[in-house]
Amino acid sequence: MRDDDGSAALEFITVGVILLVPLVYLIIALGAIQEQTLGVEAAARHVARTIALAPDPATAAATSERVLADVSGQYGIDEGSTGLTVTCFPAGAACPSAGAIVTVTITASVALPLMPAVFGSDTAAAIGVEGSAVQKVSRLWGTG
Repeated sequence: MRDDDGSAALEFITVGVILLVPLVYLIIALGAIQEQTLGVEAAARHVARTIALAPDPATAAATSERVLADVSGQYGIDEGSTGLTVTCFPAGAACPSAGAIVTVTITASVALPLMPAVFGSDTAAAIGVEGSAVQKVSRLWGTG
């Protein structure tokens, strides 16, 4: 008969580590993705509001770039992977214009944590996130 004293504790530790490491990584990765998702949503909302409240198109463009950079810095979003798209309804009119509905869409790429920058694996293991916001521009926009 074999002596199995103490082997259960060793097996529990081994299996526990094998299961715990991926679980901890998953929690860290999901936290990073959630942070970036909240960041692009906040950035889209603030940029849309900035465009709607600006007195003219030049101020809207300059201020929205500063707001996007500020919010990106607060949420740790890589500005190199950030894309900004501004569209207006009705289509065909100048964007932004008085009375238009402005839609701001911001996209970003979230690099998964602990991915080495070897052979481009850090960019291959990136998750795209997107946030959109809609804002109505005043009928008197640009007149004052």
